[in-house]
Amino acid sequence: MTATSLAEAQVIAPRSRGEAVDAFGDGSGLTVLGGGTILMPELNYGRLRPDRVLLLQDAGLAGIARNGSTLTVGAMTTVAELEEMPEPLGTAARNVADHEIRGQATLGGNLCAPAGGATPRGDLQAALIALGAQVKTAGKGGERTEPIEDFVAAGPDGRLLLEVKFDEPQRSGYAAAHRPHAHAYTILAVCAAETPAGVRVGLSGAGPSGRRARSVEDALAGGASTEEASQKVLDDADTHDDALASAWYRQRLLPILVQRALDDLGGGK
Repeated sequence: MTATSLAEAQVIAPRSRGEAVDAFGDGSGLTVLGGGTILMPELNYGRLRPDRVLLLQDAGLAGIARNGSTLTVGAMTTVAELEEMPEPLGTAARNVADHEIRGQATLGGNLCAPAGGATPRGDLQAALIALGAQVKTAGKGGERTEPIEDFVAAGPDGRLLLEVKFDEPQRSGYAAAHRPHAHAYTILAVCAAETPAGVRVGLSGAGPSGRRARSVEDALAGGASTEEASQKVLDDADTHDDALASAWYRQRLLPILVQRALDDLGGGK
């Protein structure tokens, strides 16, 4: 592992997963740099002035492994590498920004993107929530595994994302509203998947981070139609105004997208 000074920050560049975990420690006073598509503009414009930077480029945290129907994806795997993954993750990845951004941005950066700003972040969160993904992190107290919806709700503070694991679903559905732009933004996205535990529904753009639509899932499990179940989504959402759309618009569009994703789910993979 090397440690050098760059401008005012100390840059730590681990050469293995173990070195990365050791260098991260409990995360105190440390800024983690993955693909850099979010952090580099902050650094370049002087909005972020870290004392220490953990550079993960060569830390051995990239790659996709399959064991039967179970897939494990390293945190430094690029979004572009996810484009051919099982649905709805593949479609969600293909709708992130543009080719250049997807080639640089990482899974970990997308899941750890801080909430706030003028536009939603974390387009992959809805798909991975629908897939019932589990995330493995390191930090104070060692490594732990938890449901992705818990991880994104709490935020990554004090935790280093290592990998994400999920089972390929039997069926999936996806519906979204996009704003045409050179660097496309997703206003709202709804992902559904039939997992061994039943149908799961994930949302992005319906709150500060990705959310699980448990009210929709419960309604479906209770025998409701897709139209009836889709109306329950507002119980799970925390809609807001931003540069892309108003909370009012999101409240009216969200049930429509949920029904489309559920109807797509009914059509198979």
